[in-house]
Amino acid sequence: MRNDDSDQRDQQGQRGQQEQDDAMGLDLLDEQAEQQVRRVWHERRWFFSVIDVIGLLTGSQRPRKYWSDLKANLAAEGSEVSAKIGQLKMESADGKQRLTDAADTETLLRIIQSIPSPKAEPFKQWLARVGYERLEEMENPELAADRMRREYQRLGYDDEWIDKRLQGIIIRDELTGEWRVRGASDDDFGALTNTIHRGTFDHSVASHKKVKHIGARANLRDNMTTLELLLTQVGEATATELHQARDSQGLPALEADAREAGEVGGNVRRDIEARTGRPVVSSENATSLTARGQQPQLFSEGASTDAE
Repeated sequence: MRNDDSDQRDQQGQRGQQEQDDAMGLDLLDEQAEQQVRRVWHERRWFFSVIDVIGLLTGSQRPRKYWSDLKANLAAEGSEVSAKIGQLKMESADGKQRLTDAADTETLLRIIQSIPSPKAEPFKQWLARVGYERLEEMENPELAADRMRREYQRLGYDDEWIDKRLQGIIIRDELTGEWRVRGASDDDFGALTNTIHRGTFDHSVASHKKVKHIGARANLRDNMTTLELLLTQVGEATATELHQARDSQGLPALEADAREAGEVGGNVRRDIEARTGRPVVSSENATSLTARGQQPQLFSEGASTDAE
């Protein structure tokens, strides 16, 4: 006959297993949300793609239709949620920036209440975590770099690659800061970036992704070799130097500098190729670059500092 101690141990074991299962479920949800839900920092808070959230929570093959029906139901119930939905540009499947329904955390939580899903609760925890992390990182930018380093390490990148990737983000942020104060809008960043990129690699961002066999929404820089990252830095750092040296103002002047910066990067690339006898642009991607052999994306393109 089983005694009370045996029953108690069984109950403790069951609770422990449940807690472990819940933790694994939350980890999986975290990974899915980071990869599938686009978000953009706007007016000092996160806005998330409503379509992406619905697709994640429901598994629906037609998340747009689901959202359309849900909006109609909410409106019929007298809910003000629809009025709080805005449209912000995020990268679509074809790689272009397009307007999509977006909601901040408060509004998104109200929407989630109307979606029956076992993923709802862990998703709420994910929302709370990314919001808290962003506030901390605004107060101490080093925390953002530390978080990214840990995540890249978790994905299996080596330390040399991580150092170059993080340095590239710093150079990129400086460049986009120059663009903003010199008359370019965020909508211009993609074209300016492509000008530098094409000059450096003799490929547009889109064609470079095709060489690497990655999707249009994948982050190209997370799939670059160390040498490709370094050449990207050469082009973008040169653009920053040209803007500052010439005090370039307005989009035409910035575009001219971007073309010259691409020429500088391209000259370096061709010199390397002539000396090594092999192309710099590589089909190698994150699957081969990481120990875990997976396609990473630390944040969706809408939030990316790379703005490819």
